[in-house]
Amino acid sequence: MRLFSSGERVHLVNADGREYPLLLKAGATFQWSGETIPHDAIIGLEDGVEIALSRGSRFFVLHPTLAQYLLHMPRGAQVLYPKDIALILMWADIFPGAVVVEAGIGSGALTMALLRAVGPSGRVVSYEIREDFARRARMNLAAAGDPLDHLTLHEQDIYEGITETEIDRVVLDLPEPHRVVPHAAHALRSGGIFLAFLPTVPQVEKLVATLRQTPDFAWIETFETLLRSWNIDGRSVRPNLRMVAHSGFLTVARSVRPLPKKPAPC
Repeated sequence: MRLFSSGERVHLVNADGREYPLLLKAGATFQWSGETIPHDAIIGLEDGVEIALSRGSRFFVLHPTLAQYLLHMPRGAQVLYPKDIALILMWADIFPGAVVVEAGIGSGALTMALLRAVGPSGRVVSYEIREDFARRARMNLAAAGDPLDHLTLHEQDIYEGITETEIDRVVLDLPEPHRVVPHAAHALRSGGIFLAFLPTVPQVEKLVATLRQTPDFAWIETFETLLRSWNIDGRSVRPNLRMVAHSGFLTVARSVRPLPKKPAPC
């Protein structure tokens, strides 16, 4: 049984589904709409228990899922939506033991998912040129409580090259991934996967054109995903009026080693 402890981040969730992130600290007090509860009354409880505030308002206390944590953590840069991160993990085929190069680290959202997916036997190498983003990402990663001994952070420009070789995956969330294509071609092992997230069509066009001009990449495809939740209330069954629509495009390509082209006949 896992019990809440001081220094741990939890989410208080009411009957309406509203979430209130809380960093537990011994001796502190949580305040909400004129009501209070000491943190000490939560520390030592188990995940999923219901608590009552001073005037009777009730909340469930939960360890946040990764998706919940990412949407509420402090941000230095815009984070990817969980729907996009989920697709990235699947389409980039991130597996336990994989060596993954990513750029840039931003606020650390994708990094957390990659670290969990590669596991302790894998490695994530992040390139980030902005020191403030790197600092914020480190803080968010530490607050998430995941081990970081299999993360390497380079505070350098990936547009200038990738130090690592024979890596399994390259995953990019930056404005000009076409500039990384030549470096990725040399860094990826044969059969490796290149994936880039981009918000606009002109960026995608430039990336796909560069990939197609590079013989080391094949099976290039681009797609987006839309997330629409539904309201289920008795016989009233309908899609919700708001949805997470377009957030970006994913472009995926496979690293290959083609045979040399035969010279044209004279």
